[in-house]
Amino acid sequence: QVQLVESGGGLVQAGGSLGLSCAASGRTFSSYAMGWFRQAPGKEREFVAALSWNGDRIYYADSVKGRFTISRDNAKNTVYLQMNTLKSEDTAAYYCAAYRFRWVVPGDRPDYWGQGTQVTVSS
Repeated sequence: QVQLVESGGGLVQAGGSLGLSCAASGRTFSSYAMGWFRQAPGKEREFVAALSWNGDRIYYADSVKGRFTISRDNAKNTVYLQMNTLKSEDTAAYYCAAYRFRWVVPGDRPDYWGQGTQVTVSS
C-alpha cells in the first residue's frame, strides 16, 4: 500500500510559477512509476505528466509540454511538478498518482491516488 500526500497548491497569477510536491509512504516508492493528473470543475480527470521509476522515461500532456516539469527524488520518496508560465486553463485540482510498475505510458491507469491540491490561476 502506498499513501500519497500532495502539497504546494495555491493561487497564482497567469504567467507565474508554482511547484507541487507529493510525499509517498512505503519502501516501494523507488520501484514505482509516478504521475500527476488534474481535474477542473465539470471536467474529467486528465493526465498531466508521468515518469518511470528511475526517471529515464518522461511523458507530458501536449497542453503542458514545455511549461511543466516532473521529477522525483527516490531518497526522499517525493515526486515534484514544477509549473511555469501558468494559464487560467491550468486551474484545477492536481492529483499525485503511483503505478505498481516501473515503466508506464500515458494511457495506463494508476493504482494509488493522493487527495489532491488545488491550483488556481487568475487572469
